[in-house]
Amino acid sequence: MQPNVESFFDPVTSTFSYIIYRGPGTACAVIDPVRDYDDNSARTGHTLANTIINFIQQHELKLQWLLETHIHADHLSASSYLRERLGGKIATSAAISKVSEIFGDIFNFTVPESDPCQHFDHLFTPDEVFYIGDMRAVAMHVPGHTQADMAFYIEDAVVFVGDTLFAPDVGTARCDFPGGSAKQLWHSIQKLLALPQSTRTFLCHDYPPPGRGPRCEFSVGQQRADNIHMADNISETQFVHFREQRDKQLRLPQLLVPSLQANLRAGALPPAEANGISYMKVPLNIF
Repeated sequence: MQPNVESFFDPVTSTFSYIIYRGPGTACAVIDPVRDYDDNSARTGHTLANTIINFIQQHELKLQWLLETHIHADHLSASSYLRERLGGKIATSAAISKVSEIFGDIFNFTVPESDPCQHFDHLFTPDEVFYIGDMRAVAMHVPGHTQADMAFYIEDAVVFVGDTLFAPDVGTARCDFPGGSAKQLWHSIQKLLALPQSTRTFLCHDYPPPGRGPRCEFSVGQQRADNIHMADNISETQFVHFREQRDKQLRLPQLLVPSLQANLRAGALPPAEANGISYMKVPLNIF
């Protein structure tokens, strides 16, 4: 029986969040939840996260996992907010330690702050098997976009690919963040495209061209046939050259600075200072 997947779209950051569950009253996982952030006012909120909470409560689900496909640089995670209200374990790749070393230094985190084990409840090793209720899941290590990207392959039927793949008419994600690699991304995508062609792939983002609205789901077969960066006739050498040249032309994500500071803490905001206010640092002349 196919798992149930409910998607939630944040139009501000073009991000999809998901709930996967067997049926009413069963265990569930939330994947890549979004915390609101207004860059002009530096105000945070929980519009989408509260919608997720309402769905879980209405269907009497038990939140078992909060899964982050990677440390996002374009939106703030709501995982810590959801854990506070519904429980569950926040989990991501064990390779986050490499990302924390790089950005922890940039943001001058203290030693406890830079330790992922202080913020995440579980760190997956490559191809680790885990369960969402009775649903079997595999944490596939798919680096390239960052060093710590994971795809979650569940019940041999659905896979949440994070930023490893975009819609076929959009292509693939950038690889120019520290530790990123177009060559690694090529090989990671090959792992995903080797899954059965009927496998449903769920995206973290969609940036649709004119003429269609946001879409979160495509089959592996559709990606193999139609992805403009990864179709079967495109070689590794061609892809790496294209991706590296394209990335040189891209601006950094608008929310990179606040996103990294929250998401390295599993979505928690920086600790409040003596005046009770929490602050985001802006490192000058770094990015």
